[in-house]
Amino acid sequence: MTLNDFKPLEIGDKGTFDSFLRQDPPEISELTFTNLFMWRHKHRPVWLQTEACLLIIFRQAGTAPYGLPPVGPGDKKKALQVLCECLGEMTPVVRICRVPEHFIERHVDPDRYDCVLDVDNSDYIYRSQDLISLAGRKYHRKKNQVNRFNKTYQFEYREMDAELIECFMDMQENWCQIKSCVDNQDLLTEDYAIREALTHFQELDYRGGAIQIGSRLEAISLGEPLNSEIAVIHIEKANPEIPGLYAAMNQLFCSHAWSEMTYINREQDLGIEGLRNAKKSYHPDRMVMKYIITPRTAVSDL
Repeated sequence: MTLNDFKPLEIGDKGTFDSFLRQDPPEISELTFTNLFMWRHKHRPVWLQTEACLLIIFRQAGTAPYGLPPVGPGDKKKALQVLCECLGEMTPVVRICRVPEHFIERHVDPDRYDCVLDVDNSDYIYRSQDLISLAGRKYHRKKNQVNRFNKTYQFEYREMDAELIECFMDMQENWCQIKSCVDNQDLLTEDYAIREALTHFQELDYRGGAIQIGSRLEAISLGEPLNSEIAVIHIEKANPEIPGLYAAMNQLFCSHAWSEMTYINREQDLGIEGLRNAKKSYHPDRMVMKYIITPRTAVSDL
C-alpha cells in the first residue's frame, strides 16, 4: 500500500465506515463517521482498507499529517505498520494520534513505538443518569441552574427533524453573531462543521435536540451512539445570555435522547482552561486517555 491508494472522505463512504465500526465499536469520540465527515474540511481525512481495517490520515493545513488508530476486525498490528509506512511518504515525523490506552495494550509493541499521553485530547466520560438526575451534593449548583431556568422561562424541548434544520441554522448564525465568529478562526471552522452536519442530517443519521423559547431556538445539541453503552455529544450550543440554558440543554438532551445509554462521552477539552473547568464541573466518571505513538526506529524497520 502507498499514499496513492488513499481516497478523500465522502458522504457515500458512510456505509463502509459504519460496517467497520459495527465490527469494532470505537471508544474515542473521533471515530464516528459523523465526526469525521463534519470536520473533514479542517482535517482533510483520507482513508483506505487493508488488513481488514480502516486506515485514516488527517492532513490539516499548517500541521504535519498524522494517522488515527486503525479500526476494524483485522490485524491491527500489521495495519499500524502499513499506516506508519504510508505516513512516512508524507512526513519525516510519523505520528499516530488519539490512540486509546486499550489499543496500546493490545496492539502496540513497546519495543518499537514510543507513547506519549495527550491529556488535551482525552475524552470525558459521564454516567448518563448522573447528567439526567443531577442528584447529590456535587451536582447542587447544576441542579439550581436548571431549576432557575425552568422557573424563569417558558420553553419547549424539540427533537431535530428535517423540518427544523433551517431553525437550527438560524440559531447557529445567531450564536456566531454573539460570539463574533468572524474574528475567530476556530469558531469559523466549527461553524462550518456544524453547517455540514445540519445540511447532511438525513444521511448522517445522528440525533439532535433543541430548546425553543418563544419563536426562537436558543440551544441545540447533536450526538449519536459511539458503541452499545456510550453516546457521544458532538455539538452543544446555547445562547450565553440566558442563565442556566447550557445546563438545561445538557440535561434535556441526555434525558430525551440517551436515557437508555449507560455513559455519555462529552469529548475533549483541547487544553482550553474554561472548557476543562466546564467539563470537570459535571464530575466525569472516568477519562478515555489518549496517546500519541511514534515509531522508535525507521519506518522501514518496523
